[in-house]
Amino acid sequence: MIIILGLGPGDPRYWTWEAVEVLQGLREIYVRTRRHPAVAALPPHLTVYDFDAVYAEEENLEAVYERIARAVLELSRRPEGVCYAVPGSPFVGEATVARIRTLAAEAGIHVRIVHGLSFIEVALEQLGLDALDGLQIADAFELAERYHPPLNPDRPALIAQLDSRTVAADLKLTLMNQYPPEHPVTLLDAAGLPDARQETFPLYQLDHRSDFTPLTALYVPPLARPGAFETFQETIAHLRSPEGCPWDREQTHQSLRSNLLEEAYEVLEALDADDPQRLKEELGDLLLQIVFHSQIAVESGEFSMAEVIAHVNEKIRRRHPHVFGDVQVSGVRQVLENWERIKQREKAEQGEATSVLDGLPKGLPALAQAAAYGERAARLKFDWSDADGVLEKLQEELREIGSAADPGHRAAEFGDLLFTLAQLARHWGIDPEAALREANARFARRFRRMEALIAAQGRRLHELSLEEMEMLWSQVKRED
Repeated sequence: MIIILGLGPGDPRYWTWEAVEVLQGLREIYVRTRRHPAVAALPPHLTVYDFDAVYAEEENLEAVYERIARAVLELSRRPEGVCYAVPGSPFVGEATVARIRTLAAEAGIHVRIVHGLSFIEVALEQLGLDALDGLQIADAFELAERYHPPLNPDRPALIAQLDSRTVAADLKLTLMNQYPPEHPVTLLDAAGLPDARQETFPLYQLDHRSDFTPLTALYVPPLARPGAFETFQETIAHLRSPEGCPWDREQTHQSLRSNLLEEAYEVLEALDADDPQRLKEELGDLLLQIVFHSQIAVESGEFSMAEVIAHVNEKIRRRHPHVFGDVQVSGVRQVLENWERIKQREKAEQGEATSVLDGLPKGLPALAQAAAYGERAARLKFDWSDADGVLEKLQEELREIGSAADPGHRAAEFGDLLFTLAQLARHWGIDPEAALREANARFARRFRRMEALIAAQGRRLHELSLEEMEMLWSQVKRED
């Protein structure tokens, strides 16, 4: 038999009556760690054993937990069985408990759980919170290993087992992928004990201290402005509901097509302008279209936003085996080649056409399409070896367009010239579509400036001679 006993948050006054009765009837007890105040309060007649040495002997926590669980299982085979005690509650932050229960079930060994109060209840009291107000519970070690926190920023979060400055440094970086550096957080230590303490400071200062213990936790309050993806989904769903907006309720996938295209182009304009503030706003408008379409799909029984995200997440991970698998790559070129091979294999498995040129939107601007076709072909090594080869081809195309004998032939050669220019841009790392938009913007800006200068003189542009226009254009270019 195995008894798994929760020792509570630290102060023995939080032990349950059941725990006290079990402890009084024991002669020995095995604790996961002595680094917990409740261990010192155990009845003096008990012989206490611990697994602290295992932490130093194993390379990672998974190995530690596995070794402890198997040791407890072996001890349970004795006639008297074993009592294994853990800090807090057996069901809060205790990976060994889950593993022990699994192994015991496989071996047919009975497990008795003696519940204990977790750190959560005393932390809630100290913070003045209600857990049902959306409180999220997380483990500092697990979050520290991530690049983005799996937390809803519109809900409070309590992060346990923040026991070192090293973990705090990694945790801070993870949280700052979602929360601003100045976001206030509260450090709790020894909650439920007489020497309990708490301190509030900006998130960026989290690893500026070294007073972490196994009883340290971090409270992260919600963002000042609602910013969770789920909150935005609720807003859009509300707009589409019977209590929402008549216009929003009338929209369909088809009626929103032009809106989606317009918002995508406005994002491009913000990128071309190198304006982060405007980009933030335009990305929000584009996200509105995506969430709107997903909500329409939910109502029609087509798919959900979770399915949209799950599909693209699986695809991205599948197409990056050098990051999420064991594939080795030598550089960007090999990454792109692997990506193309994986895509072709996926299409073949689905019974789809397998041309490397498939999948590009038909409405893509022609110049961007030319660059994309060249990039797709280059992934299969159908490409010039360097930009010099493209320049030679460009000279050839210029000669051919110059010798074109009729309008049809000339138009075809003009297309070839533009296509070759797009490939030259690709070799030089230039986005040809963006470069042309920027050139258009420069021309429009300079031309309007020229018009304004002439208007200031009380004249009109068409009244100037070509020589005057050229002089004025040169002036505007210098000023620009």
